[in-house]
Amino acid sequence: MNRKYLTLYLIAGTLALALAVYKFITTYPDLSTGRIALDVIASLFFYYLAYTTYHEKKDKELM
Repeated sequence: MNRKYLTLYLIAGTLALALAVYKFITTYPDLSTGRIALDVIASLFFYYLAYTTYHEKKDKELM
């Protein structure tokens, strides 16, 4: 993957996590666990994409 998307993925993951926390706080007595879980899964997905863009294999340099 391209490293220029690292910042974009980190921002998207942080915004998705902040949205999940906001939904958790605003709807505390009557929680919608499905929607909160979807936001957390989306943030984990973006953090995973950021991790894969940051940790590229350097096998090309060895040859």
